[in-house]
Amino acid sequence: MKKAPLYSRSPTRSAAPQAEPAPRTAAATEAESAATAEVPAPSTRRARLKSFVARHERQLWASVLLLFVVCGLALNSSTKPGMAPLTMKQIDYAMRKSIEENPLSSPAAKAYDAVIPSVVRVVGLMTEGDDGSEVSDDAKNGKTPVERGVGTGVVIIDNGTILTNLHVVNGAKRIRVSFMDGTESDAQLLSVQPENDLAVLRARTIPDDLSAATMRSTGDLAPGDRVIAVGFPFGIGPSVSDGVVSGLKREFRSPEGQQTMSNLIQFDAAANPGNSGGPLVTMDGEVVGIVTAILNPSRQRVFIGIGFAVPIENAAAAVGMPPF
Repeated sequence: MKKAPLYSRSPTRSAAPQAEPAPRTAAATEAESAATAEVPAPSTRRARLKSFVARHERQLWASVLLLFVVCGLALNSSTKPGMAPLTMKQIDYAMRKSIEENPLSSPAAKAYDAVIPSVVRVVGLMTEGDDGSEVSDDAKNGKTPVERGVGTGVVIIDNGTILTNLHVVNGAKRIRVSFMDGTESDAQLLSVQPENDLAVLRARTIPDDLSAATMRSTGDLAPGDRVIAVGFPFGIGPSVSDGVVSGLKREFRSPEGQQTMSNLIQFDAAANPGNSGGPLVTMDGEVVGIVTAILNPSRQRVFIGIGFAVPIENAAAAVGMPPF
């Protein structure tokens, strides 16, 4: 907008002749120019306010709405009596109800889920008479295979390499393994470690998605650590039992006195015939040992609370590979 002139450039025709104005000094000219620059453009407060509202209409409405909500909440809270603090009984009830409605998986269940894809059922087969027993006429004609022993194994390499106990397959003419997806396969005996009652098998047919168990060093294993034993006790399974590490570096002498094993992990998770060769697993789902024996002073082959496992370091050595 053009500034309003301070004086008229067109003299009035009817005005009387005026005297010649006095010469203007430089200081007066500068003062007049400054005054001219400081004169604001014509604008009113109403116009400025209208312009501001037009540019910030949405934000202003949001602010007004928020103000109404805050005031409403404040008014509502001020009209309600103060709530009494929750008692411990009420808190306990709320927690119990929440757990009942949304139960949490136990650590043992999570460990079982982690290791079970790698667990296999191991059966040692032989024909009647191979052990020196009498042979029936049908067996003589058909050579029907019979189960010599049932145990458990664990996959340690995903090419079908399996660890189990030597006493599960010792003397068997044929070894059969069953994977968790239902796949069954013959297996060959690759190597043995008699001093630790270990045998290494290789399945001829394996599932497409076979996974190996994760092994963990026993270096930081301590009495009181929780463990599970997974296997096929008396052929039933797969079964899982929960317990703790009872001790380390234990010795065990077989009931027949034919073998003494040392550096064993003692545990109290239930184990019975059929658990032999199965994994002893931490709550992280990692294998720390291979179940090998149970102790019963009455020489009954049932569990009374003392089981033994070969440390996984020894078991890995049987395969000829470092475990970690």
